[in-house]
Amino acid sequence: MKLKVIIHPAEEGGFWAEVPAIQGCATQGDTFEELLSNLYEAVEGCLSVDLEQIEISKNDRVLELAV
Repeated sequence: MKLKVIIHPAEEGGFWAEVPAIQGCATQGDTFEELLSNLYEAVEGCLSVDLEQIEISKNDRVLELAV
């Protein structure tokens, strides 16, 4: 999966980034490398869903995709 990310310089130093395709998905880092690491974690967190809270009928299928 490819996602576009907008990276901004933070006023207090470092960087912050947002993922426009995922509402509310943003993170920050003191260095560019830390920002990239935090981005992977943020996207995974924003896309994860607790399936126990979703009603699934016997006709539904659940498929887990690696991102």
